Amino acid sequence: MRTSPVSLNIPRSDSAHSAQGRTLLWLAVMVVLWGLSWPATKIALNSVPPLWLAAMRFGSAALCLFAFLAIRGRLAFPPRKDWPIVASMGLLQMMVFTGLGMIAMTHVDTSRAVVLAYTTPLWGVVAGWMMYRNAPTRWQLFALAVGLAGIGLICSPWEMDWSAPGAIMGSAFLIIGAICWSVVIMHIKRHRWTASPLSLAPWQMLLASVPLAGFALALEGSPATIVFDQRLLELLLFIGPVATSACFVIAAEHGRRISTFAMSNFTLGVPLIGIMASMLLLGNQMSALFAAGLCLVFSGMVLAAVAAARTKA
Repeated sequence: MRTSPVSLNIPRSDSAHSAQGRTLLWLAVMVVLWGLSWPATKIALNSVPPLWLAAMRFGSAALCLFAFLAIRGRLAFPPRKDWPIVASMGLLQMMVFTGLGMIAMTHVDTSRAVVLAYTTPLWGVVAGWMMYRNAPTRWQLFALAVGLAGIGLICSPWEMDWSAPGAIMGSAFLIIGAICWSVVIMHIKRHRWTASPLSLAPWQMLLASVPLAGFALALEGSPATIVFDQRLLELLLFIGPVATSACFVIAAEHGRRISTFAMSNFTLGVPLIGIMASMLLLGNQMSALFAAGLCLVFSGMVLAAVAAARTKA
């Protein structure tokens, strides 16, 4: 008995809701994986020097994405018009942000590291003004003031031991990395893309991993001294191929299906997951002062996102 074609038709609204549900589910998976990568990185740093770990992360992720694009028949050398964004993301976001961040994590607890690293929306207000003369609105200035107050509490001598070796340097490295990331975000918004972000990603990762490996060899010595046991290999597999390359595919495939404002709100979950995972897996403690600073930082980030959405509207 043949089934009537009409009985197989799915209402367009149901199909759209189903697609949106899958998108939100994949983005939630991405946020969880990115959040978990912070304590995983902290554990791996007990066995691997920070610059070598950063080089391994992007080197392994680049290989996975090269293979992924080759299988799909989309592997190609970046067009000349996209070289500036390849350099910007590869050198500033991936090399500088990650390299400084991993060095900082050898001196700063994971909870503080993930909060300071994700202050990019706050520095985006300053970057937009300095780079493109976009005068900040009153809401953006208010967001920046609230966020900076939170950073001040988190990095204050009452919350952080300034006498600990590398404590101030580590916090400064994280803030510098966040500023570099905000500059890249400004560039991404202005860049006229020729190739897709996904097709450029492995080249950006390759561009980051080569100088990272060079700096690691010069400053940290040969990787031959690293003991690659099963636990370390599992951590490297998670940090590189899973939490970097797989999450980049998710962001490229599904992030474009929601608004920039919604994507910004989604990424706010990364530091929350990172903090909770660090407390559960690493035993990090949250003081009342840190919690107050965290609330101020998140309030500033949300206000900055809302202000940006209102300005765009």
